[in-house]
Amino acid sequence: MRYVRLLRRGPVLLLWGAQTASVFGDRLYAMAVMWMAWEHAGAGAMGLVAVAESVPYIVLGTVGRRGMDRFASLRALAAVDAARLVLVAGLPWAWSQFDTVGLVASAALLGVGGALFDPNLGAMVPDLVEREEVQAVSGLMDLTGRIARVAGPGAAGLLLAVMPLAGLFWTDAATFAVSALALVVLGRLRRPVPAQVAPGASAAGVRPSAWSLVRTHPDTALVLAVHGLGIFAGAVALAMPALLTARLDAGAAAYAAVLAGTGVGALTGNLVAGNVRLPGPLPALYCGAWAVSGLVLAATGLAESLAVLLVLSVVSGAVSPFLQIALSTHFALFPPAARRRLLTVDLAVIRTCGTVSMLFVPALAATDPRVGFLGAGLAVAALASAGAVLVLGWSRTRRPLPVAEQVSELAARD
Repeated sequence: MRYVRLLRRGPVLLLWGAQTASVFGDRLYAMAVMWMAWEHAGAGAMGLVAVAESVPYIVLGTVGRRGMDRFASLRALAAVDAARLVLVAGLPWAWSQFDTVGLVASAALLGVGGALFDPNLGAMVPDLVEREEVQAVSGLMDLTGRIARVAGPGAAGLLLAVMPLAGLFWTDAATFAVSALALVVLGRLRRPVPAQVAPGASAAGVRPSAWSLVRTHPDTALVLAVHGLGIFAGAVALAMPALLTARLDAGAAAYAAVLAGTGVGALTGNLVAGNVRLPGPLPALYCGAWAVSGLVLAATGLAESLAVLLVLSVVSGAVSPFLQIALSTHFALFPPAARRRLLTVDLAVIRTCGTVSMLFVPALAATDPRVGFLGAGLAVAALASAGAVLVLGWSRTRRPLPVAEQVSELAARD
């Protein structure tokens, strides 16, 4: 297994272990903050917290290019985690002193930390391994989230049996401490390998704008668009309880089983996607995987039994790692600064689409779940399939320069 070989290396094991703990803590935080908002202020406060946490991703992804570059080091990211530690640990106090305003302000500041941390760390990870190992390390880092989604709810239940709700925030703060310490140690153990760029171009100078990157790499622009569309339409999945009730006369136990099936599928899919060679071109594979995901979403709306729905949930979960790993591996072809910019823009796109869709897509789908799932799934399948066909056509007619050379030329013009 490629994962096993990577985890035998100290720097990779250190980073993976620390990020697994950190993402696990984030799941505890997400559940705790939403429950706190719901219990004390209702659904409106939940919406405010979600929006406040997403806005920094949108703003920094749109106009924060210079700010993002200031945090492009392991030491700077350790400082971000230290700041998030203080914010999370102090969130119960902020709530008690300032009520909903304190909760929303804390969520917004934590969103700023996440918006600075996520794309910068994502841009560094590929440079910790050899080029042929990028897909595997992308899968390994994707595995952190898959594990956290499965283990988080159960762990939260166990922790709440022995500690108050505030304990979940303190646990998350402890995981930020682990992550910060790991990043400091990793910075001392090994520096990321400099990216290969065209002769005469320095890695520091490779800083093209997002617009230049998507204009000269239409396949990447298409990937970003398909990702946004998939997230927008995927909000229909929040109407799953309505579908279970209306179509199958099922309750909370069935919903839990569907979520568990998705988690099992995602873990299984990750082990495959990270350890087999993905066929190229990766943008076409990415669009094709979204097309499959759309078809599964449409079929979910037509399911006539819980057994069929469980099978579809497993398949849906199994497809999702292929999406993330193909995307990360494609972005890794770019030099670090360009890679960081693309990751930042991608986060801005999906946060924008996710926030906007949350305003009305789940509510519309809940009125007629069958039509909602069917329509959203078919739309994603059709547009993603068209994207895959376009990318395959471009790959046959265009013979572009290596990505690094293209980006170096863009940087010189910008």
